[in-house]
Amino acid sequence: MNATPVPGPAPDAFFALRDVHAYYGESYIVQGISLEVKKGEVLALLGRNGAGKTSTLRAIARTDNPVVQSGEIWLEGQPVHQMKSWQASQAGIQLVPEDRRIIPGMTVEENLVLAQVAPNKGWEIEQIYEHFPRLAERRNQEGVTLSGGEQQMLSVARALAREVKLLLLDEPYEGLAPVIVREIEHIVQDIKARGITTIIVEQNAIAALRLADRAVILDSGELVFTGSAQELLNDTDLRNRYLAI
Repeated sequence: MNATPVPGPAPDAFFALRDVHAYYGESYIVQGISLEVKKGEVLALLGRNGAGKTSTLRAIARTDNPVVQSGEIWLEGQPVHQMKSWQASQAGIQLVPEDRRIIPGMTVEENLVLAQVAPNKGWEIEQIYEHFPRLAERRNQEGVTLSGGEQQMLSVARALAREVKLLLLDEPYEGLAPVIVREIEHIVQDIKARGITTIIVEQNAIAALRLADRAVILDSGELVFTGSAQELLNDTDLRNRYLAI
C-alpha cells in the first residue's frame, strides 16, 4: 500500500502531519510527509538508517534541528508547527531521545522532580516508581551511573513525569541486552494499555511491529508505505525491500 498526501487537517485527527518538509542546513531530510495518528494508537515509524526517522520525531517535538521549513503539525487541533520546543512539550508532546540525556550530577529522583518543575505535571513520582521498580531501588543514585537499560527507563519515566499526550520513542532498544529489551517492551506495552498515543522509531522493526497498531516506512525522507502493523509483519517482500529484514 503506497502512502498518499492527506489534504488539510482532519477535524477528527488526534495528531497529524501535513506535507512536512525539514532541513539540516542545506540537507533536505524530511520530504513532504503526511500522516495521521489516532488517540491511543501506537505507530511504528520504520526505515533504514538515514531514512529520516529521527529527524521526523525531532521535527514533531520542534527541536532546533532539523528546521521545519513548510507544512503543518497538529495535535488535538493545536498548530504545533507554530510552537517552540518548550511549548510543544507543555502541549503534551514528549520526546525520549536515543541518547537519553540524563542530567549529570543529579540523582534518579532529582531527574524526575526536575521534569515536573514546568506546568502540566504527569504521573506522580510514586506512581512512576510503581511501574519502574528498578528506579525506585536506585532513586538516590546518580542517574548517569545507571546501566544503559536503567538510563532508558529513566528517560521514559522522565517523559511520563510531564503531561504526555503524544510520546515519541527514538530507538528505545538501542544497545540493550535482550533481557533488558524485553523489560522495556513490557513498559511500552503498559504505556499502550493506558491509552497513551505513541510513535516509536526502532531498528528492531519486528519488536516495534509487535507493539504497534499501524506502521509507516520512510525511504530517503519520503513516506513509501502506510498500513497495519500486521500487514507489514506478513509482507516479507516489503520488509526485505525497505527494511532489509
